[in-house]
Amino acid sequence: MQWQIHGERPIYENPWVDLWLVDVQQPDGRRWEHHVVKMRHLAVAAVVDDQKRVLMMWRHRFVTDTWAWELPMGLIEEGETPEQAAVREVEEETGWRVKGVEPLIYGQPANGITDSEHYVFRADAGTFVGPPTEVNETDRIEWIPLADIRGMIDRREVVSSGSLIGLLYLLVDEATKA
Repeated sequence: MQWQIHGERPIYENPWVDLWLVDVQQPDGRRWEHHVVKMRHLAVAAVVDDQKRVLMMWRHRFVTDTWAWELPMGLIEEGETPEQAAVREVEEETGWRVKGVEPLIYGQPANGITDSEHYVFRADAGTFVGPPTEVNETDRIEWIPLADIRGMIDRREVVSSGSLIGLLYLLVDEATKA
């Protein structure tokens, strides 16, 4: 059952997030204006080394006033592919340079109210090239054993949806390898 869109209009726009009103009609005939948040799309990188550890950042998020572990991630810049953004973000935020990334999983974390594409990639450990150039992103950077990830999620030490879907997919990959 598909909802029908009769029109849409922006009510607030800025470089990071837009708020739209969408005139929709549900299959039962009810018609109303639905708020939709349109966000710039995001690239996330799960960098895994040969010791089955994943590169993570411990950081504070002021919106929720919480500390948690996250994978390197950031907005996809205009003219940039999601893959290029993931490679760039790893280096800017961690100081590690990866040669390339492979698609891991794609998600829309809250697609009933937001349009925010999350492209999650996997990279094999690269080369440390120096301190992160983005100094406002993280308090510390560590290689975390994949075996520790489930407990960290259970303790709410990982809460970001981009990090969660990437890490959970990595764990599924590890568990289902032949």
